Amino acid sequence: MSSVVNSSFEQAIPVDKIRYDERGLVPAIIQDYLDGTVLMMAWMNQESLQKTLSTGETWFWSRSRQELWHKGATSGHIQKVRSMRYDCDSDALLVGVEQVGDIACHTGERSCFHQVDSQIAPPPGDTLSQLFQIICDRRDNPNESSYTCKLLAGGDNKILKKIGEESAEVVMAFKDDEPEEIAGEVADLLYHTLVALAHHHVDVKAVYQKLQQRRR
Repeated sequence: MSSVVNSSFEQAIPVDKIRYDERGLVPAIIQDYLDGTVLMMAWMNQESLQKTLSTGETWFWSRSRQELWHKGATSGHIQKVRSMRYDCDSDALLVGVEQVGDIACHTGERSCFHQVDSQIAPPPGDTLSQLFQIICDRRDNPNESSYTCKLLAGGDNKILKKIGEESAEVVMAFKDDEPEEIAGEVADLLYHTLVALAHHHVDVKAVYQKLQQRRR
């Protein structure tokens, strides 16, 4: 990460104004900067926060080992800081990161928050990402009764035909200026576009990355 970006973080996050607890620690929620998935929670002290800001990668304080630790130093799954903010009481941090390897948990899962009633489950992200994961699951585990599976089985001919049809319906909905209809038709177009992405094995996060680049 460039020094310019680090400098902007250091200006935005006043290290000495963060309200640390009696142990000198502040909780840091780590979130995927593209789809909002909560990856983990760890503790920072003033020194680890300063190192995070200056290096552009996450550093934390280990309560068990009583030492600083650089996330991914041994696994290679480092976290490149893309955004950082603190809450209204200045006693919690929210850090948006690019997770290298897409693995944040020491168990090998993408997120530390992967357990629901002791069963492994994908961590929630934004609506499009969740829908995309379901579509990918249909692709990898076909079910004859699934409309998504039937689309995927039809390949580009069927999928792209539907995108063309849905695109025309979106145009007509906008011309009719009916908000409910517009929302429904755009939802249909997004769904069929996600099916095409899954068919071509292009991750929806790659689209988010393009949008982020163009935003900058």
